[in-house]
Amino acid sequence: MNPSTYVLVPGFWLGASVWRPVADQLGEHGHVVHAVDLSGMGERASLASPETDLTTHVDEVVHLLEQHDLHDVVLVGHSYGALVTTGAADRAPERVGRLVYVDSGPLPDGMAQADFEGPDARAANEDLVRTHGEGWKLAPPAWAVLAAEVPDVGDDAVAALADASQPQPWRTATQQVELAGAWERLPRTGVLCTFTLEQVRQMAPHAPVFAHMVDGDWTYVELPTWHWPMVSRPVELARALESASR
Repeated sequence: MNPSTYVLVPGFWLGASVWRPVADQLGEHGHVVHAVDLSGMGERASLASPETDLTTHVDEVVHLLEQHDLHDVVLVGHSYGALVTTGAADRAPERVGRLVYVDSGPLPDGMAQADFEGPDARAANEDLVRTHGEGWKLAPPAWAVLAAEVPDVGDDAVAALADASQPQPWRTATQQVELAGAWERLPRTGVLCTFTLEQVRQMAPHAPVFAHMVDGDWTYVELPTWHWPMVSRPVELARALESASR
């Protein structure tokens, strides 16, 4: 297998370290891996501010692609990270060979991450931001409580998430996606963990957040687990990413 270059962008609350088991697996197979700490996350936690937003994070991924002069990249976004990777690919499509969405998909232009679960969830999160986040950041969830609801997610997975997480600047969730459409020309892979391909196809006509997951050049891998496969099934996720680059 020819080596590929991967850029791995984590989801809400998480830094690059959450990708370590996946990155190590890919590296052992000869691939080049860049796992990203976005501003406010991981080792760049000190850069968090009330002004940190989605554009901040998109700019950082575009800068990484340009700084390292990367081309034909497999650009991987998990959860919120999918907004970042889609935005970066829209800005620099000539540097991206494939977009991979890990238990996520590209939100439509004009939608914000905070709107994904509906108005009640957004209002609840905004209340947490006001009361426990100094008015501008959202604390990580209780990972152990989330894990208790899912079979086969062990203490090591919970510890990895706890170690990798920081409060998320809330403006990253409330800034609307702005896309020009250049990303739509790129091939895409969906790694489906908490929903199946059949469920995606059923929901796409009725839910804008799934509409982009059935149009264009898509392939799919079903990897049943919870929403954070990089800690629950890292070896299988690495294999899925490798299969996407072939």
